[in-house]
Amino acid sequence: MNPFQDLRDIVIAELDALARDGALPGGLDTTRAAVEPSRDPDHGDVATNAAMVLAKPAGMKPRELAEALAARLGARDLVTEAVVAGPGFINLRIAAEFWHDCLAGILRAGADYGRSELGAGVKVNVEYVSVNPTGPLHIGHARGAVFGDALAALLERAGFEVTREYYINDAGAQVDKLAYAAYWRYLDALGDTISEEVIEGFLADTDLEYRGEYLVPVGEALAKKFGPKFVNAASDEWLPIVRAFAIDALMELIRDDLAALGVHQKVFSTESALVAAGRVEEALALLERNGLIYTGVLEPPKGKKPVDWEPRPQTLFRSSDFGDDVDRPLKKSDGSWTYFAPDIAYHLDKIERGATSLIDVWGADHGGYVKRMKAAVKALSGGEVELDVKLCQLVTLLRAGQPVKMSKRAGTFVTLREVIDEVGKDVVRFIMLTRKNDASLEFDLAKVLEQSRDNPVFYVQYAHARCRSVLRHAEQAFATVSQDPEALAAGPLARLTDPAELGLIRHLALWPRLLEGAAVAHEPHRVAFYLYDLAAAFHAFWTKGKDQARLRFLLEDEPELTAARLALVQAIAQVIASGLAVMGVEPVEEMR
Repeated sequence: MNPFQDLRDIVIAELDALARDGALPGGLDTTRAAVEPSRDPDHGDVATNAAMVLAKPAGMKPRELAEALAARLGARDLVTEAVVAGPGFINLRIAAEFWHDCLAGILRAGADYGRSELGAGVKVNVEYVSVNPTGPLHIGHARGAVFGDALAALLERAGFEVTREYYINDAGAQVDKLAYAAYWRYLDALGDTISEEVIEGFLADTDLEYRGEYLVPVGEALAKKFGPKFVNAASDEWLPIVRAFAIDALMELIRDDLAALGVHQKVFSTESALVAAGRVEEALALLERNGLIYTGVLEPPKGKKPVDWEPRPQTLFRSSDFGDDVDRPLKKSDGSWTYFAPDIAYHLDKIERGATSLIDVWGADHGGYVKRMKAAVKALSGGEVELDVKLCQLVTLLRAGQPVKMSKRAGTFVTLREVIDEVGKDVVRFIMLTRKNDASLEFDLAKVLEQSRDNPVFYVQYAHARCRSVLRHAEQAFATVSQDPEALAAGPLARLTDPAELGLIRHLALWPRLLEGAAVAHEPHRVAFYLYDLAAAFHAFWTKGKDQARLRFLLEDEPELTAARLALVQAIAQVIASGLAVMGVEPVEEMR
């Protein structure tokens, strides 16, 4: 059920009628003809751009076509007014009966209201988080995690087949640094059985990058499993064992943090497995067969003086053929792969698993990597698969307006788990979606717990709790009024005549259109914005009821009007709950 699609179908039907009458050429492409909510409610309920987008192919002036179309639309019982505005837009006022029927349809659809077949089962791979397994997640990681998870849920609602994936970078220099830090904690855990000189000697010879408390349990577990076996061993003996042990331990920690945030990815791919299986060589061989790899010399990077630059032959990918600024190297001077080479193999792997659309959610610091990765996906798929990279900007953590920087657990940053423990996962998830992903975001630990309109989490949750409160009170005071959705849908909905009531129904009618648009644009923040606006409209109507007794939801002497308003309240609660489900947030039954 999609009310705005129903209205668009009516516009298209009248365009077809004009074509049959010879007033308009047949066979016109109506794809761009849309019906949208009016920007100014005083001008009508909805507006269509049909005349504007079809006038040129029809060989007509926009206003001429608009007047012809408006005349036909205005003759319909459903349309109470059709007015041509500006150069050729048509503002339509829709009969209240249509909105009453919408409300009934929303109630009958239940939780499925807003679901769409737009995606038609197209396979989409959404890869998100993918943090190096070198420490616990921090609040910045939460943004990508929530964004990716909500986007996956949004796409599923729109009819796509979605794979939620985490890529583990476990084959680079950073995990070696992790292993050294874990080995230090291992020596420290054996402190009672080995000399202090051994630990001090190791620290003197090693520049440790990771020193957080989170590695203490890893060192203790290593000591328990291996005892003093590796104390005097050469690094090439203990390094691969400690590295694998530490990676497993840190990934378990990361999975636990994600679970606390309500994120559960089913697929975890590893760089080491791709490398071990020879997938890097396979991917580059595919590119080479297509003439996309060559040996060449790159120009100096921008900003470097010639004296700082040593030109040398390199193995290069022709990424500039696919929209990149320059061709990209695949091997380092020592013959090992660049970071780019395994990433090419990984994206080929996703393509070969059947994904026809790829979405990568990255941190803002990876912005310079986007063009080369998009070029690689185009080359690997022959242009059949598209990669959309969504960059998530930084999160500034505040407490009452002051920056929060330190963590007892991690040493240098505030962990995600610390924030979840303080404010709850629902608050974290909602706040992360209150800005578009490419805009910076401030997360104030004090403000997000305020009970005010300025706190969007509270404002939306309060609207749902108010709806549930009304329904609970009605169950006690109006035992004869059934709250079964089917009974409410069949009730006297025509009693809803106040402009605010009809405005609320029109807002509910937008939900399917909003979901489809957000899914196509890959913008889950639109759901948070929609819910806030819906909550604002509901709270405003609640306030009117306090001032005007006849607008209250429960009226002892008006059982029919009460039943109609309960239907509206039920539908509002239903849509808010559906929107929160997309965001991964639980709707509350009552505020405490």
